[in-house]
Amino acid sequence: MARAKSRKESFGTRLKTDLENDRSAWMLFLSNCFIIVLAIVQQWYIGELLWTYWLQNIIIGFFNWRRISNLKNFSTKGFKINGKQVQPTEETKRSTASFFLIHYSIFHIAYLIFLLFVTPAMDQRFLLHGTIGLAIFLFNHTFSYRYNKERDAAGCPDIGSMMFFPYFRIIPMHLIIFIGGYFGDGSMFTLLFFLLLKTAVDLLMHLVGHRLMQSAPKEDAAHVSV
Repeated sequence: MARAKSRKESFGTRLKTDLENDRSAWMLFLSNCFIIVLAIVQQWYIGELLWTYWLQNIIIGFFNWRRISNLKNFSTKGFKINGKQVQPTEETKRSTASFFLIHYSIFHIAYLIFLLFVTPAMDQRFLLHGTIGLAIFLFNHTFSYRYNKERDAAGCPDIGSMMFFPYFRIIPMHLIIFIGGYFGDGSMFTLLFFLLLKTAVDLLMHLVGHRLMQSAPKEDAAHVSV
């Protein structure tokens, strides 16, 4: 019990330290808070939230693809293609970036078709909200991309974890909004509850994901050949 408690405290301490030192996490938190205020003041409905977060997904995917494509040093430890361990080469980087872009795009095209069937027709009100949400998250993730690009250049991030990171992050937060749409009563209180829950999960997945692909010092990275 003592050992389990120690591990739990250690994990919590690490996340707290990451939050204190990660400026992109604070930008993400502020962006989500801004969306919450707009959603409550303008009385958004669940469909508008789904579209807004779908747009956020597209931005996350684009910058993740750019981030992979711009890597100079990276680790492929434990990363296999067709059951074979791959080496940290320029070809590995290009193929990983291309595979991610294609697979992520297909995933979100399917998601787009689903949204077109389950959400009401778009009107001027939605276009205004969607544009505002897009601008907020575009600013946030542009900042995050530039911030992480500097960290990547200073270390040797795990390219395998980087490829899967967006899925690890977006699926839980969208499940929360779906649950809110199906089981919520449509009140502002319910909307606020699920928005806060989504924000907490978004921030947690951001911090955990960054820790999973935390850069190793360059001097510890062997056989990097890009």
